[in-house]
Amino acid sequence: MELTLLGTGAPAGLPRPDCPCAACASALGEEARAATALLVDGTLLLDLTPGVAFAAARSGHSLGGVRQVLLSHPHDGPAVEVPAGLPQPGRVPDGRELALLTGHRVRAVPMDAPGTGYAVTGPAGQRLLYLPPGAAPAGLDENGEAYHMVLLDVVGRPDALARLRAAGAVDPTTDVIAVHLDHDVPPGTELRRRLAAAGARAVPDGTTLDVGVYEDVPDVPRRTLVLGGARSGKSVEAERRMEAFADVLYVATGGTRGGDSEWTQRVRIHRERRPGSWGTVETCDLVPLLAEDGPPLLVDCLSLWLTDAMDAVNAWDDAEWSGGGERALRARVEELVGAVRHTRRTLVAVSNEVGSGIVPATASGRRYRDELGRLNAAFAGECEHVLLVVAGQALTLRG
Repeated sequence: MELTLLGTGAPAGLPRPDCPCAACASALGEEARAATALLVDGTLLLDLTPGVAFAAARSGHSLGGVRQVLLSHPHDGPAVEVPAGLPQPGRVPDGRELALLTGHRVRAVPMDAPGTGYAVTGPAGQRLLYLPPGAAPAGLDENGEAYHMVLLDVVGRPDALARLRAAGAVDPTTDVIAVHLDHDVPPGTELRRRLAAAGARAVPDGTTLDVGVYEDVPDVPRRTLVLGGARSGKSVEAERRMEAFADVLYVATGGTRGGDSEWTQRVRIHRERRPGSWGTVETCDLVPLLAEDGPPLLVDCLSLWLTDAMDAVNAWDDAEWSGGGERALRARVEELVGAVRHTRRTLVAVSNEVGSGIVPATASGRRYRDELGRLNAAFAGECEHVLLVVAGQALTLRG
């Protein structure tokens, strides 16, 4: 089954008309995107958008063979003119299936927002799923058969991808294509980086894809370390990398601090930012978690884990440190790093980067700074991806 993406942008397109933002200003060339519309085997058009006939011509296709036009979402603004020769667009009622004379079958998938998703099965059995902007499936069957290709609003609704994974509709062989792309993420390198972390990709307008070709599916990084300074956005970056996965276990190493209202407020903000489907455990005992099989882990953060480990060996006392505390801490770090090396779970860990600031005034402060630097370096050595977050911008150090 051949699919041509006549547009891959949000309903208003990218750049948005008259929008002065940095993302729109840099959406040039291949990064400029018309509203999303899909042409399946030259016979089925999913979404009618302005200029769709010209878009088809630019991609080397014609709409002359289109026998069915289906709409996925309400259209705001003036009515779109139907090009001569095209059938009038319509919508399939939720749960109903439409059989085309060409051998294609189209099933309408209910959404949790206005619009309709379409599951298309080609004559040879290839299966694709197309979702409207800002929507996620409602009431998917668990353990269903995976689609060969899924096209959805990955940036705007990463939880939709998580739901599809949880239901078995997306597996490691599914080609996940981001569409309805808007100005929420700077186009180009940053967009590709974020999509790759979710196991998805974007393609330019006019691209033709063969549904069921596995070679182009990006690999999801298994172990990632996110570094950054205070309020740099490192935790937001780590959480964003996990939004497209279901049943994430958030490992909070900070614990609770009775009577500290400022700390309680920090914890509350973190909890409210996380998806409701995630679980949470408060512990610094990371090695058993890494050794178990289970859902992805998000560990926030290693710097607080180190504080607990140094407390356990009384590393703040010079005599204790030189009398065996240093060796004991080294052993704990080696045990943790070894667990990271052998874990089979997807892991994203957060840590502070404190080595670039003012030299601490106390010996214990300098000791902590040095040990955190050593821990970060050892941990990073076992990760496929390492990021440094500065002023909310993620810089790729590895991967």
